[in-house]
Formats: sequence, C-alpha cells, structure tokens
Amino acid sequence: MGDVARLAGVSTKSVSNYYNGYRYMREDTRQRIEAAISELDYRMNLSARNLRSGKTGMIMLAIPELDQSYLAELAQAVVHKAEELGLGVLIETTGGRREREIEVLEGSRGRNVDGVIYEPVALGEEDIRKHHGGFPIVLMGEKVLDGPFDHVTMPDEAGTRTAVSHLVDIGCRNIALIGLSTTEESPGQALRRKGYIDALTASGLEVREQIMMETKRWHRADGAAAMNRLLESKEHVDAVFAMNDSLALGAMWAADQRGVLIPQEIAFVGFDDTEDATYSIPSLTTVSPGRDALARAAVTALHRRISDPDYVPGQAPIVTDYELIKRRSTTR
Repeated sequence: MGDVARLAGVSTKSVSNYYNGYRYMREDTRQRIEAAISELDYRMNLSARNLRSGKTGMIMLAIPELDQSYLAELAQAVVHKAEELGLGVLIETTGGRREREIEVLEGSRGRNVDGVIYEPVALGEEDIRKHHGGFPIVLMGEKVLDGPFDHVTMPDEAGTRTAVSHLVDIGCRNIALIGLSTTEESPGQALRRKGYIDALTASGLEVREQIMMETKRWHRADGAAAMNRLLESKEHVDAVFAMNDSLALGAMWAADQRGVLIPQEIAFVGFDDTEDATYSIPSLTTVSPGRDALARAAVTALHRRISDPDYVPGQAPIVTDYELIKRRSTTR
C-alpha cells in the first residue's frame, strides 16, 4: 500500500480510504490512486483485511444471462473493477425469470457475499421489499425499483435517437426496427422503441409498424429470422436499427445470404459496441453505452455502501455517457 501511496503522491491513509470506499475523497485523488494501482498491478492481502473488517471481500453480480456478448463483456468489466478494490465476484444468472430473480436475491444473504449488483428484469416493487431485507444492493439496467438502492443505467433512449438520426443523415428514409418483444416489453426495449419513434418523428418520417420486427430473444438467430421475414414481406427498407449488436449481426448475415449489398442497399446500426461489432464484415456501426463506466459506477457504489453503514444512496440514477461508433455498415 505504501508503494501505491508514493506513486500516487498521497498518504497511505488516503489509499486505505480509497479501499474502504470513503465517499468524501476528491475525484482527482481517486484517479491518481487508481492509476498507481493499475501501474503497480497492486493486490491487497484480502485475508488480512477481511479478518479485520468482518467482511468476506466477495460481491455478487446477478444478470439475466452470459450467452449474450454485451452481458458477458459487462461481467468482465465488473470483475476488473472489483479486483482494483480488492474484491472477488460471484456471478449468478437469472434468465430474466421472476422466480429465479427472487431465489438469487434470497440466496445471496447465505452465500458469503457482502452485497449484490443486480440487473432485474421481472422483479417487482413488492418482491424486492419482501425479499431483500436491507442487504446492500446496487441496481443496474433500466428497471426502476423504489428503495434504498443506487441505480446505474445506460442512455437507451438518447443513444437510439442518435443512431436512427445518423441513418437519416446518410439518406435513409425507410428504417426498420428489429428487437420488439413478442411478450411483455422490458424497460430497455420500451426506451429504445421510444428513441426510434422519436427520431423518425423529428425527421418527418412515417413510423411504419409493418417494418418494426418482433424477436423472442436478442440473439443472432433471432436477428437473422427477423431479417428474413422483413425481406420476404417485400416492404421497402433501406436501413435497419437493431436493438442490440447480436440482432444486428444476425440481420446482416441474413441480408448478405440473400445478396443484399451492405450498406449500399441496406445500412445497419446496432447498440452495445461489443467486440464482435468491430470484426464483423462489414464492421458494424453501433452505440457504445459506456460499458466500462457502467461497471465502474456500479462497483464503486456498492463498495461505498458496504464500507460505510451511514452511506445514503443517491436519489437520481447514475446514467453513463454514450457514443455513436461509426463503421462500414453505414459508410456510403
């Protein structure tokens, strides 16, 4: 710890405060300590620290699934940030099912973890009041639940507006949407649908429900199936906004299989900026929702909550910045 303090130009006490989640630390001090930790590849002696504090040094990340690229990359970002704070991460998947979300919530108190970063899908207000029992929780994602929780989320609506507006700017006038729910709409789907409609309306374009395609899941196969239905419908389309990169990549594959020139005939934009988007052919234009910043904010908030019993979670959600990453799928 002394080496970190010397490199960062701060006191050992400041480094200790950083690891203990001290909430009044200046941001420039926090950044210098984080840079020193990274440069030195410093790791705390967790056993000694946990023995003194009575904490386990473990947190849980509960997310819907890991077989979606964005969530897998988000989980890795959470692990990296937790490591910087000397924390281990137990990962649980819920499948977005209410009974599983309750099971994980109840079981977390008996799994020797100090707190949970939770991305609920089906969990309701009554569920979380009944089952969370005061356990430190940070909510992540679009679902808003009332309670003593920090909430970290991404700019779904604004990012989608920017993506669709970009398609308009390159001359597209018949922009399809892929990713509507076949059952109950999730908060994220609702926000991205609203962003899509608002962008079309602001540009004076018609919102055509016949080119707004439903999918059961947000995976490549679902995107491919939706694109095939769209092409078979004979509706005129010159661009596609897909609600995530996996859908967009599946849709591009299906279009390519049918001889569609991308982006000359149909341009594509996704959402999430997964690694696959960089290396697809053509590379995929997409919205980067600040994945690393999302992970950093969630882990930091939970660490503060665990370390300081008097810490009061913020009332407003923490919303990450976003950026439209322009690639060849929209280069005309």
